[in-house]
Amino acid sequence: MKKEDTAAIRFQRERDELNNIVLKHAGKNLKRFYSLDSAVYRDGALPAKTKELLGFSTSLVLRCDDCILYHTIRCFEEGVTTEEFEEAVTIGLAVGGSITIPHIRRAMKNWQELLDHGLPGKGK
Repeated sequence: MKKEDTAAIRFQRERDELNNIVLKHAGKNLKRFYSLDSAVYRDGALPAKTKELLGFSTSLVLRCDDCILYHTIRCFEEGVTTEEFEEAVTIGLAVGGSITIPHIRRAMKNWQELLDHGLPGKGK
């Protein structure tokens, strides 16, 4: 599989395209929310890595596939280890229950693709 064929790359490409469309038509309040959403995941009392793990586990409980993939990518970018990622998966499973298992399967597949192929410009 080529790096360009991974779910993460396809997702990032589509997300960027859709965000550009949204922001082209966005008013002040929508732009403020986008800004807030970005700001809360930056380093603060908790490091960005921890915040992305929290975002991932929360997304797993909410069963939002786009959110799960986004935070999977961000966890990878923040240097989360496979062991840390697996613990975040387990927290999501414990809180969300067995209904999260199909989402866990896809998240782990995407995590493996990131380990195998990395992201453009970021390596493995």
